[in-house]
Amino acid sequence: MDNFEKNIKENIALFDEYKADKSKLWSNIEAGLNSPISKPKVIKLWNRPAFKLAATIVIALGLFSLVNVFSNREIEQQNHIANQELSDIDSYYKGLVAYQVKLVQKSSKLSPTQKKEFLSFMDELDTEYETLKLEFSKNLDSERVLEAIVVNYKKRIELIENLLKQINSSKNTEETDVYTL
Repeated sequence: MDNFEKNIKENIALFDEYKADKSKLWSNIEAGLNSPISKPKVIKLWNRPAFKLAATIVIALGLFSLVNVFSNREIEQQNHIANQELSDIDSYYKGLVAYQVKLVQKSSKLSPTQKKEFLSFMDELDTEYETLKLEFSKNLDSERVLEAIVVNYKKRIELIENLLKQINSSKNTEETDVYTL
């Protein structure tokens, strides 16, 4: 045993000097149970003007965000529809133009310089088309830009058709001269 334990065993009677009075403790607990409980002071935040102002701002920002989200969705849907229209126009007219350009290139009635001039003019219309396509991607009055793209394609087709008609009409006159004797 060490000194500490020895000291405790020798002075054990001194430790028993202070015993808890159980009846006194219980009577204090009963008195506390019977007395009315005082309510803690509650400070209502929603009655303060600063809280009302903050709540109003939060609600306004929330509504603004919702309106903004819905308007962005509507714009995205319109852009998707316009992009779909552009792709439909492209797929239809590009096929027509490509076919007719091949007919012009295969034509034996045109000289290489005439073909070159014609194709350079078609290239100019292609660059105009690319400019229109850029304007369309910038979303600058997409309806008018789509109309301009259609007009561009129609110009190309009209030019090619006119050239092909001239080639065919020259064939017909030559052929009729051949048959007429």
